[in-house]
Amino acid sequence: MGKGKTLLLGLVAVLVLPFGISLAEDPPGQGKKESYTWRNAPRHSSGVAPSAQDHANQAIVMVMAADTFGWRGYFAVHPWIIFKRAGETSYTRYDVVGWGGGNVVRKNYAIPDGLWFGAKPKVLADHRGEAAEALIDEIEAAVASYPFPNEYRSYPGPNSNTFIAHIGREVPDLDLDMPANAIGKDYRPITNPVGMSSSGQGVQANLLGVLGLSVGLEEGIEFNVLGLNFGIDFNRPALRLPSVGRLGMDNVASQDNDDDVATSEEAQHRDEQAEVLAGPSS
Repeated sequence: MGKGKTLLLGLVAVLVLPFGISLAEDPPGQGKKESYTWRNAPRHSSGVAPSAQDHANQAIVMVMAADTFGWRGYFAVHPWIIFKRAGETSYTRYDVVGWGGGNVVRKNYAIPDGLWFGAKPKVLADHRGEAAEALIDEIEAAVASYPFPNEYRSYPGPNSNTFIAHIGREVPDLDLDMPANAIGKDYRPITNPVGMSSSGQGVQANLLGVLGLSVGLEEGIEFNVLGLNFGIDFNRPALRLPSVGRLGMDNVASQDNDDDVATSEEAQHRDEQAEVLAGPSS
């Protein structure tokens, strides 16, 4: 077998096998991704974020991401950011939601740590206390400077991942490392193909989010081919793979929030209190 065929087969395996893992974790016809419609999918608190009221005197900043709704959840995630200053008893949440038109940057669109149409979020960044307080003004400035407030494309971007990646670039102390299945995080307009990576601590070259390379302290080395990302993280060793995002060590050290996890009854109550104003998006 020639070197060209070997390279091609290796590339196909790298791109296809992670999708197989994603399917195995949630088989079609049996898994949660097909068990809900956008109308009945649960949106209640996941218990991932600490109680804002119980931590009123502490500033908190968190970035989360959950599988997108429906079949797209096999490939991609939807991220958002929440924060509160010391003295505040509620979070502010920002994410990009394409449904509904107009300005796609939404403030407090959903419960701060709510399930994303049935999918539980994972934490991508977590800062507390003075370190978090110092980030909030920068985060708000980054939200205001997002260059695509009236544009949205699920693929290859700009989308919800493009938005959070923009915040990561503008606020490098956020230490944000977006997973490989955050499709759209590498989207760059053709007039600006080279710049900072989504962590704000590395560099990248990319054409419209479909072909490129990122190198950084947080990202390690990551290649982008047709919007699918794969590479290796040396900081907290792991493979970066499409569909599954990450295979190896968790990128964010867990914090002890046992006292803050909502009970199912409390979560259900929050769900009943929340208004679902729009359909699913990524």
